[in-house]
Amino acid sequence: MIDDFLYGTAGDTGPLADVEAAVRAAAAAEIMPRHRQLATHDIIEKNGPHDLVTTADRLAEEHLTASLTKLLPGSVVVGEESVHADPSVYDALGGDAPVWIVDPVDGTRQFVRGEAGFCTLVALAQHGEIHASWTYAPALGEMAVAVRGRGATLNGAPIRCGSPAPGAALTVATSHPDYTTDAQKRALLGLNTDDIAPRPCGSAGLEYLAVARGALDAVAFSWEYAWDHAAGLLLVAEAGGAHTTLSGVPFRIAGGNDLPFTAARDEATVLRVLTALRAGG
Repeated sequence: MIDDFLYGTAGDTGPLADVEAAVRAAAAAEIMPRHRQLATHDIIEKNGPHDLVTTADRLAEEHLTASLTKLLPGSVVVGEESVHADPSVYDALGGDAPVWIVDPVDGTRQFVRGEAGFCTLVALAQHGEIHASWTYAPALGEMAVAVRGRGATLNGAPIRCGSPAPGAALTVATSHPDYTTDAQKRALLGLNTDDIAPRPCGSAGLEYLAVARGALDAVAFSWEYAWDHAAGLLLVAEAGGAHTTLSGVPFRIAGGNDLPFTAARDEATVLRVLTALRAGG
C-alpha cells in the first residue's frame, strides 16, 4: 500500500512532492508566523522546564494530521501532541495501518528562544519499517527527504554521510541529562575519552541531518519517542550511515529498545561509539 502511494505503478514520485508541500504548508501557516512572536500564554510546560509545547506545535500537528491522512486514505497519525493527550495513540505503531509519525516542532526550546535550530519531522511507516521521511527546517530553508532504498537528498541534491577523518576525535551529540536514567548517564559518560568529544544535542532532527550530511560524526540518545527518531534514522541510513542500540540490534520505532542507542556516519563509527557506551555502562 505504501509503495503504491509513494511511486504508483509507473514510478510516479508525485506523492512525495505532495507530502513535502503539506509539510511546507503547515510550517508556513502555523509555525513561522509564531516564530519570535510567541506570547506567554502560547507556551506550556508539559513535564518540566525542558519539555515545552507551544500553540505552534499543537496547530501544526492538527494541520498535518488533516493533510497527510487526506493524501493517504486509511492512514493514521502518531504525533507528539496527540500522544501527550492520549497515550494509547502510540499503539498505532504496532498496527496494520500506514502511520504518519509527526513531530510538528522538533527543538521547541530553540523555537521558544527565537532561534533557527528547529524543524518539522514527518515519517511514513508500516509494520515497524520506515519507508520515507521529511525533515524541514523552515527558518534555515532546508528540506531533507529520504526514501527507503532510494537515497537521501537535501534541497533536492543527494547527500552522503561519508566517514570521519582517520585519527580524528569523534564529535557526538548526546541526550540532555534530564532524559537519562542513572544507568544511561553512566553509559554516556563512557563517551568522555581521548578520541570522542561529546556535546549536548539540540534539535534531534537537525542532529540527524548533520550526521547525514557529514557535519557530525554520531548521535547517542537515551530516549526513544518515535517522532524524534524515525525521520532521522531513515535519513542517516539512506545517506550511507548506520545505527544500533546498546544491545547491538537495530532501533525499533515501536519502543522497547536497550538504551542509549547511536546513529553514526558509518559502521566503524557506530562500533566505536557503542564500545564507549558499553565501557561507561
